[in-house]
Amino acid sequence: MSEPTRYPIKSDPDAELVRAARADQAAAFPELVKRYERALYNFGLKMCGVASDAEDLVQDTFLNVYRYLDGFRNETKFKNWVYRIAASICIKKRRKSKFAPDRELSLDEFLPTDETAVEGDVPAWAALPLDRVLNDELRRKLQEAILALPEKYRVVLVLRDVEGFSTEESAQILNLTPANVKVRLHRARLFLRDHLKSYFDNV
Repeated sequence: MSEPTRYPIKSDPDAELVRAARADQAAAFPELVKRYERALYNFGLKMCGVASDAEDLVQDTFLNVYRYLDGFRNETKFKNWVYRIAASICIKKRRKSKFAPDRELSLDEFLPTDETAVEGDVPAWAALPLDRVLNDELRRKLQEAILALPEKYRVVLVLRDVEGFSTEESAQILNLTPANVKVRLHRARLFLRDHLKSYFDNV
């Protein structure tokens, strides 16, 4: 695997706990797990769509974090490193799952028209008030649409629009260029817009 692109690192809120975990302080690693297990479970649900796979994702991610923590050199935030591990595990798991589609969709027709469109196209659902997003019907339709995306688009959309990572952070997590992240995100958003059009036309 090629080396991930490096970006300037702002202060890492997990740095002290990571140092403590490396020093074998008993409470440190469980605290790191506590900080991220719920978020990783939700990430797994969005990526894999199956609760058991999401649970396995959390367990496998932290097993790998524990195994390779001494090799983590703070080249990125700890959170970004954890999600890099989780994304890799989830994509592999999804490919092996019986729930994976027989054939992936092609989003090549969803081409960005220009750089401004790629940067500024915010999906309607992302701008909704929280109580609307939590509507059961919309949540179900969103999950269906996200799971219908090919993996390489799904993971970018989940990292950017659900988990709230920046373009640069998503690029680092996935070992892509920021431009590639922008294009994949734009195509994924267009797909979701089309998938959810009937819902928004009737609300």
